[in-house]
Amino acid sequence: MIRIWRRSLRNQEMIVLPRFRAGSWICVQKPDEKEIKQLVRQFQLDYDLLRDALDPFEAPRLEIEEGLVYLFTRFPWKTSQGRIETAPLLIVAADEFVLTLSPESLAFLERAFQTRLEVYTTQTAKFLLQIFVHINAAYNRQLTEISRQIRRIQVRLEKITNREIVQFVAFEEILNDFLAALIPTNAILKKLLTGKIIALYAEDKELIEDMFLDNSQLIELSKTNLKTIQNIRDAYNTILSNNLNRVMKFFAALSLVLSLPALIGAWWGMNVPLPLAGRPDAFWLLIGLSLGLAGALAYVFWKKNWF
Repeated sequence: MIRIWRRSLRNQEMIVLPRFRAGSWICVQKPDEKEIKQLVRQFQLDYDLLRDALDPFEAPRLEIEEGLVYLFTRFPWKTSQGRIETAPLLIVAADEFVLTLSPESLAFLERAFQTRLEVYTTQTAKFLLQIFVHINAAYNRQLTEISRQIRRIQVRLEKITNREIVQFVAFEEILNDFLAALIPTNAILKKLLTGKIIALYAEDKELIEDMFLDNSQLIELSKTNLKTIQNIRDAYNTILSNNLNRVMKFFAALSLVLSLPALIGAWWGMNVPLPLAGRPDAFWLLIGLSLGLAGALAYVFWKKNWF
């Protein structure tokens, strides 16, 4: 699907145009082969680079072909199953337009630019940078939600369920996916900051510097969440090992306590002359001896916190 949006200083409303005009934003979502060829033909774009943008595993990078700047990045999105992933996004910057192309929906960008009145598609460089701003905001929302869920699980460390352990594995996959997208994006922002790729005004450079800091903070937040998950896993494994040791100590102590009456019973059950064999109260004396020794041993284990 191809939609052409435009907002200028004269027209403060973001509108959809029936046909292309200079200073427009061309938003391409889930394009088919026919639409790809139409874009190549109409705007003299590189076919292979447009096809690369549809690769779900495409990594962030920067290419310059015939005076056009092709910026590959990734943005977070939720699948129909509710899973958080990153999807590729190609941004093409030209003198007369900015084009975004992705195999997934770009509704979050369309909503953002319809509500942000100070963003104009006719200001190509600034509009390009605003796309990165909203992508960073999307990352920040997802990372904030992941951090909240990790803290919620962390406060009940001793009662973590198997489902939450599986959720931790999913979080690790998401965070590693985020890092794989954010770290190369930082390199792209450094190149843009030189002003050699796209002409920048002073306020544009300030915006890139702010974005670079925001991007770095997102990277650190992702790494912090990964470290927190690892710490929780290590602590949980330690707790499990400690609980297992306590259970093993308990059963070892219990087996020793129960073995004393069995041992005494085995001794006095032999068919040979034994002490107390001629006494009518021998049974009760042996019972008392067994219980006394077992109780004494149980007391010793209790003092050692084995029970």
